[in-house]
Amino acid sequence: MSKVIKEMMINQIGIRLDGCRDLVILDTSKVDAITDNNFRAELSAKGIRLMNVKNTLARLALKEIGIDSLDDALAGPSTIAWGGEDIVGLSREMASWAKKIDALQIKGGAVDGQGVDSKGVVDISKGPSRLDLIGQISGLMLSPGRKLAGAMLGPGGKLAAQLKTIVDGDNSGSTNEEGGDAA
Repeated sequence: MSKVIKEMMINQIGIRLDGCRDLVILDTSKVDAITDNNFRAELSAKGIRLMNVKNTLARLALKEIGIDSLDDALAGPSTIAWGGEDIVGLSREMASWAKKIDALQIKGGAVDGQGVDSKGVVDISKGPSRLDLIGQISGLMLSPGRKLAGAMLGPGGKLAAQLKTIVDGDNSGSTNEEGGDAA
């Protein structure tokens, strides 16, 4: 293959990845054609894209976008998966498919440009998603304010209830209806 063709292929890989720094490397070479087609169609519907790559060209393309720690994962037949909501969702989807399809193998991946092995990808898939983490952080940030508001409203609510009781008690009269004074 000529140097010009290689450069064009490296540029094409970079363009298709579009600066993506979260990805998973798979080996889909042992998956039969019908299963592979269904696998790709379902992932495409979820916004996850797959690309079979030549390892040497993929290494060069990934280095250009700042991912250079995937040499172990880029050995043998390789397919790059990227896209979806976030790396947790992508990892979760790939781990789920790896359980469904025995021939599908997770080889590794990258999280924000940092390489992880196949075990790391599976571990990431078990964690909370980006939206779950944002919700947890929001809850933690609002918790002190909620406690402060509760502390401020608690005594005020008790005072208001006592004042209401006094006001309601004054409206009904301060003497006992059987002729005696209220104690």
